[in-house]
Formats: sequence, structure tokens, C-alpha cells
Amino acid sequence: MKTFFVALLGLLLLTANAEAKGHFETLDCDGFRLHVYNSGDVMADTSFIVEGKDGLVTMELPLFKENAKEFDAYVAALKKPVVQVVTNYHAGSAPGAPVFMPQGMPAFMKGEVYTGMLAHFRQTFGDSMVDIAEVAATEVPFGETVTLAGVPFTFLKGAASDFPAASIIIGKQQVYYSHWTPAKAHTSHLQTGTPQAIDAEIDAAQAALASGCRYFVGGHGGIAGEGALQFRLDYLKALKKLRADCATAEDFMAAVKKAYPGLPGEEGLKDLAQALYK
Repeated sequence: MKTFFVALLGLLLLTANAEAKGHFETLDCDGFRLHVYNSGDVMADTSFIVEGKDGLVTMELPLFKENAKEFDAYVAALKKPVVQVVTNYHAGSAPGAPVFMPQGMPAFMKGEVYTGMLAHFRQTFGDSMVDIAEVAATEVPFGETVTLAGVPFTFLKGAASDFPAASIIIGKQQVYYSHWTPAKAHTSHLQTGTPQAIDAEIDAAQAALASGCRYFVGGHGGIAGEGALQFRLDYLKALKKLRADCATAEDFMAAVKKAYPGLPGEEGLKDLAQALYK
């Protein structure tokens, strides 16, 4: 966990502009509409609105003030009350409605890793960040389903290498939420910086694929389909084999580039290789 934390802090140094204007995408699902807010911020944070018949559930509130302002304006324009808030990996400002979290996440958010991460965010981004609210939350055990705004939310255990948060199925085999949206791109050292993390991400991808869901979203990234998820699973398995076969970080980088020529994210392979061969 500390390794993940240190790697995540490195991401903060990549840009001087923390927040940017975002944009929304929508999915019409069986019994609800999903609004996906791609923030455009430095960490590609994504927030969500699950629109039921008579109310809204917001998920993963924005971290930066400009994004929060844009998100709140969009919520207001829907002209339905926010009846619940789901906070999984990403806490935001005062939610204004009852909060639901995976079991164990409220304690983790008060612990050294999470509070230290937020302190470094604050040091780097300053007043552009929202004030993170400390709120009482209803903890949902892994494996249980709660109905919010008339929509079922099933909380499943997330990747073993990640924060102790959940993968969440929204609706009945409709939308699968995890920390990272699957993408046809190289993985980041923030996700798969150890062989154990690669194994954990393989298990998580297999669980997502077995869920039968139609859409796959994450706290970082947009909307993906089954094809992107299958690519990610195959890619992770290939990554695991190449790590076992290659003696050095340099050999690993060359082998990955040869196996996936032109794949987006190649600029991050050096960091990935260095992390995997520490």
C-alpha cells in the first residue's frame, strides 16, 4: 500500500494545472440513466450521477472546485433531489445527502495512507481543491446489495492490491464500476507496479468480465465496453508472462513494445519497468 501511495504522489508532478473543464456522457440503462462526468483534471477523475425515476445518487464527487461547480450545476439542471451519495475511492465536499461506503473504507480514509495522500494533494494544488468533508457513512459489507433511488447497487471486493474499496455493479448486470476504467492502452505503474499487483488486477478483470455487465466505468477514465475489458485481461496476462521471461527492466520494456507496437501509454513503460524490477 505504501508503494502505491508513493507512486501516486509522483503523478502530482506531471502538471501545473490541476483542474480543467470537464464533459458529460450519458448511458440509458434498464431502469436508470447514468451520467458520467469526465473531469479533465490532472488525475482524469470521473464522477457519476445515477438518475432513478424520482431521485439521484451521486458517486465519487469531484476533488477540485471548478469541477465541483460544473458538476453541481449539472445535477441542479436535472431537477431531481440527490437522495444518496456513494463514496468509494474518492471523497469530495459536503455531500448534502446520506453517504454509503464499502465496509472498512471510513476507517481507511482516516488512516495514515489516505490522509497523507490528501495532505500532499493539498500541498501541491492548494486552494483549487474542495474542502474534503468528514461525514458519517453507512458501511455496506462486500457481497451485499443496497437499493438507492430505486436502483440496486451491489458492493463487491475490489482489486486486492488497491485501496480497500469496492467494485460496484449498478443495476442488474448493467454497469460495472471499479477504480480504473479498462482501456486499450498500456497500464500504469500506479496500478501494476509489482508482480502481485498484476495478479490482483488479473483477478479483478476476470471478475468484471464474469459479471455479465454491459458497460465498464471507473474512477479514472470514461466508459468502456466488453472489448476493452477483454483486451485488458489479455494484456495483463501477457505482461505477467513477459515479467517472468525477461531478466532486466530493459529487456522487459523492449519485449512489451514489440508485443504492442503503437499502443497508447508507451511513455509510461519506463516507470512500469523500473517498478516491476526493483
